[in-house]
Amino acid sequence: MNINLTLVVQMIVFALLIWGTMKWIWPPILSAMDERSRKIAQGLAAADRGEQALTEARGKADAIVREARERAGQIIDQAQHRANDLVEEARGTASAEGARIVAAAQQQIQLDTTRAREDLRREVAGIAVGAAGKLLGREIDPRKHADLLEQLAAQV
Repeated sequence: MNINLTLVVQMIVFALLIWGTMKWIWPPILSAMDERSRKIAQGLAAADRGEQALTEARGKADAIVREARERAGQIIDQAQHRANDLVEEARGTASAEGARIVAAAQQQIQLDTTRAREDLRREVAGIAVGAAGKLLGREIDPRKHADLLEQLAAQV
């Protein structure tokens, strides 16, 4: 066998192998590599979008937390003002109730004093009538001398 003929046949077989590889094997490999490259690019783009969305979500969350803290502060202030108002209202009610109780007690004291004076006048009038009856030597009828007894009680 001739070495030149072997080399030529080997070159033809190699050329056919390259041509077959380029025709049937190389395109699916390139398409798979292109597809993989496209998926990687999409994944990186999705990661970038995810980072942007995360940054926006953190900003929104911070804003919501800030707003919630402000609202909580306002609610606490309103509650403190309402509590102070209730305390002042209770103090006013207690003061009014205390004044009413004091006025009622003073009125009761005046009423009791007036009753005691009237009772004392009646007792003094009864004692005076008894003493006058003993001095006169006869009994004075309180029913007959009611006007006289009333005048005496008014003077006492």
